[in-house]
Amino acid sequence: MKSVLLYYPFVLAENVNSGSKLRPRLIYEAFQLWGKEKNIEILLLSGTSKEREHKFESWRKSGKLNNILFCYMENQTIPLWLTDEGHIPRKPFIDKKVLSFLKRRGVPIGVFYRDVYWKFDELYPLKGLKKKIMQLIYRLEEKFYEKYCDVIFLPSIAMGAYVNIKRKKVALPPGGKKRNIKKIPCHQNVLRAIYVGGVKNKDHGLPLLLDALKVVNKDSKECDLTIVCRKNEYEELEVEKKEALKQLDVNVKHLSGEELDALYLEMDFALIPRYRTVYNDFSVPVKLVEYLSNELPVIATNCEAQKEFIMSGGYGIICNDEPKDLANAIIEMKKRKNEFVDNIQKTFFEQHSWIARVRKVEETLIQEEQ
Repeated sequence: MKSVLLYYPFVLAENVNSGSKLRPRLIYEAFQLWGKEKNIEILLLSGTSKEREHKFESWRKSGKLNNILFCYMENQTIPLWLTDEGHIPRKPFIDKKVLSFLKRRGVPIGVFYRDVYWKFDELYPLKGLKKKIMQLIYRLEEKFYEKYCDVIFLPSIAMGAYVNIKRKKVALPPGGKKRNIKKIPCHQNVLRAIYVGGVKNKDHGLPLLLDALKVVNKDSKECDLTIVCRKNEYEELEVEKKEALKQLDVNVKHLSGEELDALYLEMDFALIPRYRTVYNDFSVPVKLVEYLSNELPVIATNCEAQKEFIMSGGYGIICNDEPKDLANAIIEMKKRKNEFVDNIQKTFFEQHSWIARVRKVEETLIQEEQ
């Protein structure tokens, strides 16, 4: 029986509280569904370095790795050698052992390279010598992937300009999940908007969002805004920002999981009001596909990667990162939201599900083999 190897040089998180922890699990589940369709066994090699070495040696000796079509790998936001507890590698050569074994057998290897925040001084929190050492390790990781991998999968092609790996680069943004959507109707002529995300970091766009809401609701209430954020972030907000939220009658909630899914059913559209920066230009928020999975049209600022994603399917409205422009987009959404919902229902799940992402990996890596 043919097989595909998923290589995760880390322990899969049990409690998922971020997109970076959720993604490896969701694409693994999609690979399992795809494998059943194709009659292909999906082999997941993950865990601590000791666990990976034990499983790898067992599979190698038993011949379980003799008929692998391709290998798909994910990295984390720290270098792959430092993912063990305490960032101390117990078996530091296991990753080289696995990938060199595959390379000798001509197995195509693709890695999803998650982030380059460490290349931006304003984002990377480490200082001094510690920072220089870590950045050196990150650069060694880039060279490691250049040596052993055939394809580098990225959240967006735009991020490729900041990835110093001389290999083919392919966009593989987050995927969507099919849900049974039964919207809760609104009996008032007021738009119901939701923003889920950070409220402390200015780049996330809370000031922009509140200034736009002030413009929209200046004469009469046109839009009812709900913000979902972490409780500790809200509690640490300046008094003036909390007061502004109160004056604008913004609903603030701290939800996740099924409670957040239920709240999405009450909403008409979602917002991604991030200020345009070099980093925001190439990053793809996980919340974008979460909104679309819940059939919520999106108003987003003109950061390049999210703009391209939304415009490719007509899933919402793009605006400049200015209050007046965002306010105009909210007013326009009132007229066009049904059009955007139709577009989401027609193409989003076909083109952007996790299964669609797996098929993209298959198509890309099988081409590499040929």
